[in-house]
Amino acid sequence: MKQQFPLKNVQQEKRIFRSRIFFAIGLVLFCLLLLIARYAYLQIVHYEELSTASDKNRIRLQPIAPARGYIYDRNGILLADNFPVFTATLSKSDILESDNIDEMLTRLTPILHLTEDDIQRFKSRIKTAKKTERVTLKLNLNEVDIAKFSEVKFQFPGVNIETQMTRYYPHGELFAHVIGYVGRINDKELKSIDKEAYAGTNLIGKIGVEKSYEDLLHGVPGYESIEADAHGNVLRHLGRKESTRGNDLYLSLDYGLQQVAAEQLADKRGAIVAIDPRTGELLALVSSPSFNPNLFVTGIGHEDYSALRDNLDQPLYNRALQGSYPPGSTIKPMAALAGIHYGTTDWNASISDPGYFHLPGDSHKFRDWKKTGHGVVNMHKAIMVSCDTYFYVQAYQLGIERLNTWMRQFGFGEKTGVDLPNESSGLYPNPEWKMRTRKAKWLKGETISVSIGQGAFIATPLQLAMATAITANHGAHVTPHVLRATRGAKPHEIINAPTGRIQFNGTEDDWVKMRNAMVDVIESGTGRGIKTPNYLIAGKTGTAQVKSIAQGKRYNEALLTNRQLDHGLFVGFAPAENPEIAIAVIWENGRHGGSAARLARPVLDYWLIQRKKKPLLPANHQITGGLMTAGIKPEDIEANFASGAAATSTAKKPKPTATPVQPISDETISE
Repeated sequence: MKQQFPLKNVQQEKRIFRSRIFFAIGLVLFCLLLLIARYAYLQIVHYEELSTASDKNRIRLQPIAPARGYIYDRNGILLADNFPVFTATLSKSDILESDNIDEMLTRLTPILHLTEDDIQRFKSRIKTAKKTERVTLKLNLNEVDIAKFSEVKFQFPGVNIETQMTRYYPHGELFAHVIGYVGRINDKELKSIDKEAYAGTNLIGKIGVEKSYEDLLHGVPGYESIEADAHGNVLRHLGRKESTRGNDLYLSLDYGLQQVAAEQLADKRGAIVAIDPRTGELLALVSSPSFNPNLFVTGIGHEDYSALRDNLDQPLYNRALQGSYPPGSTIKPMAALAGIHYGTTDWNASISDPGYFHLPGDSHKFRDWKKTGHGVVNMHKAIMVSCDTYFYVQAYQLGIERLNTWMRQFGFGEKTGVDLPNESSGLYPNPEWKMRTRKAKWLKGETISVSIGQGAFIATPLQLAMATAITANHGAHVTPHVLRATRGAKPHEIINAPTGRIQFNGTEDDWVKMRNAMVDVIESGTGRGIKTPNYLIAGKTGTAQVKSIAQGKRYNEALLTNRQLDHGLFVGFAPAENPEIAIAVIWENGRHGGSAARLARPVLDYWLIQRKKKPLLPANHQITGGLMTAGIKPEDIEANFASGAAATSTAKKPKPTATPVQPISDETISE
């Protein structure tokens, strides 16, 4: 029997097919509607957000480092300049997740001569940098480095060669201890600086004016908007906000005076500080020996740094601000006025000096520098001949507490407040200090030693200059400072006048009498070797003992090494009746105060005579900043960066003075 098969229902199959078609079309349309809705949602509701995100993938905001402000002397002579150098840079946005940064740095090291410091500094900076901020890999590339890198640049996408401004000090060693220098930002500084303000900046002030006025010298960064491809290559420059250059600083220092002062200390260890007693402006500040600050700007080499660090003469040590020396007899004018202030003596009272003093009930003799004594001595003569015994007696009468209170008014034992970093406070000792530091009681004999600037009493050359300025001012107090004026976007107030007076129970006539006594020191006393007919100098010599001599033994230079010889000191001001300059000189191992006084005389002559007739100027005198504006190319000064740390001063010696200087006597002076 034949099997029967049902016939197809064509109509039903058509209906099923159509329903499937409609379902498929509906599903597709539904999906399209979802996509359109999502697209509309993203384009309309989140347009700004997504547009910004898209731009960030191709548009970058790169910081523009501000140029550092220039530094000039009081006459507009350029002391700190800027010039461009080539640098290799990289930003976070250029580093892909797949990149091995250590491997890349390893491959770059032989090409760019990266040091371990370069690598560590880059790694520290890149961690905290913004995504688009370009961080320096290597600063100050030479032509060979650039040529080598250009050949393999395709292997290092994102690494670019750019120009950045760096610092140059045209006078080398001459102003090193005042102006200081800039250097690469280190890890400690990186944690404390405002990263927004220092975006794109590699250098920061390390010492001197560069450090103390960092906020003024450092400008405000700008920004540039650029379009870049996936490899970090710049396609278009879209917009730019210029950076603001830092303020220019005009210092109170005088180039010519600084040059003359530095020449006096050539091949010597010591310091000279000159100050305008009327304003507190520092006119010259020299510490010898010095160093070339250009070595530090882009990173000093190990060999150069070792030469500076291991030098027995310590060229990095700022003797003017940090050197602590027994002031010796230079403090006698200030100390003598303590007797007037407290009423224990006057100008007519006198003592008989047998050449020594001993405390009641004590056989120990505190000897005068003149073994046979000075005979009958009043205050005027005590200053003129520098009679130690007179001050022994006065110190015994006053006591250490009153002496301490009085001498601190002149700035001893306290920081002067100078606008330079790392100043030492010196030490004016007292019983409280000794108990705190040595766990011992104060002895009366220590008061005697302190009275003539010996014992534990130490002061800096800057403190001596300030105390001398206060004496010249008849008690008006001034604060030493180097900043005279500033020009730029950042406002800054400068105090350029006396800031008060010391408390003194004497009269104006007492100040005049002290000035006259100091004039006689130069006219016929211990400083007569620098007497000049051109103007009156008021001064005081001093000798600071380096090696102690046992009781009853005589001082014999022949038995001492050069570094065991006494220090020579001098303080003074001129013209005596209307002072324009006060000065302090310390010559380490200079033997006596007369030697230091002879160093002061040419400095005074220049300021009061030669400067007004024919001031000294550097060979390539610039009155505007920028090496490029002066026609100097960076390669022309490469030698200055490569020169050894032990090299002599780059500052050129001045031409002979227009006015002959009066000869200075070589007469041997004891004090």
